Amino acid sequence: MPRAAAAPVVEPVPGSVPVPAPESVRMSGSDFTPLLKMVKEQGLLERRAGWYLRGITVNLLLLVAIGAAMALLGPSWWTLLLAPPLAVLSARMAFVGHDAGHAQITADRKKGRLVQLVHANLLLGMSQEWWNDKHNRHHANPNHIDKDPDVKADILVFAQHQTRDRTGVRRWLTRHQAWLFFPLTTLEGIALKVYGFQAVFSRESDGVPPRRRVVEGALLVAHVAGYAALLLTNLTVGQAVVFALIHQMLLGLHLGMAFAPNHKGMEMPGPENSDVWGHLRRQVLTSRNIRGGILTDWFLGGLNYQIEHHLFPSMPRPHLRLAQPLVRAHCRALGLPYTETGLIDSYRQALGHLHEVGEPLRAGA
Repeated sequence: MPRAAAAPVVEPVPGSVPVPAPESVRMSGSDFTPLLKMVKEQGLLERRAGWYLRGITVNLLLLVAIGAAMALLGPSWWTLLLAPPLAVLSARMAFVGHDAGHAQITADRKKGRLVQLVHANLLLGMSQEWWNDKHNRHHANPNHIDKDPDVKADILVFAQHQTRDRTGVRRWLTRHQAWLFFPLTTLEGIALKVYGFQAVFSRESDGVPPRRRVVEGALLVAHVAGYAALLLTNLTVGQAVVFALIHQMLLGLHLGMAFAPNHKGMEMPGPENSDVWGHLRRQVLTSRNIRGGILTDWFLGGLNYQIEHHLFPSMPRPHLRLAQPLVRAHCRALGLPYTETGLIDSYRQALGHLHEVGEPLRAGA
């Protein structure tokens, strides 16, 4: 694409790497190549094992503290007040598992897999192999109508042509999916477990080496046994059920709030254009960044830098905000739209897209 004329210099944020003027970006070869070169020169693809180690250590200590607090409080309804912080902590562990799956923590595949197995299978009850396969296909073709499993028609639909064959309950869900989106996300924590168990203990994982299936299955069973033991040794059965519901529903809501703004309502490539889009266009045009500060970075697990994350999946989380000025300037030099909005507005856009998709069914009601 032609270079944008007289594009202004993007000022670096405090503590970030210096940003070259867009005019200095070379347009020869792949549009992504000069950006990749700049990022490598700034050392932004180098791992931050120490940063992750500190975070993982804090998470594990907090997990032990919550377990100890449950033991001290015993079978009291006050113990249910520990369910929300446990949900937040579980989301932190999910973000670590996500980063480990992208090799952001370490380039050593065995070590990265171990970190992910502990966080995904053991601590969350979610299959690492199933999630990696699904998520890698998403990254390869984000928002692609036919290739991205995250926009495949299921409980929700993301393109109007997917509404044609909706009948019964699914038709009703699609008509009202914008209103139902956040309530439905409360089931996400449970759904991740169900999908993981189905994948590991069914023919879906026939391509996975037997040893890996055994390890995955053993850790999933250990998670269920440990979770049940934690609740039933400290609470009555009724209290344990309520605690689990609060914990899992808030976990699902937290994860839904973190993932919802990323792609919904953005470009949805199909066969007519996806094959001619390069890596840069494919990732930038389908992704949305969320503005904010340290609190936003923490709450969204760094996924608010969705464009940078999709361009450089193995980039450590603390480097994403440093890469943002480079990416923004490069896109501006190319005249490529770089979408960034506030958190509330991102939800408005995502829900607006879901509402628009369901319009044909409401019109024909």
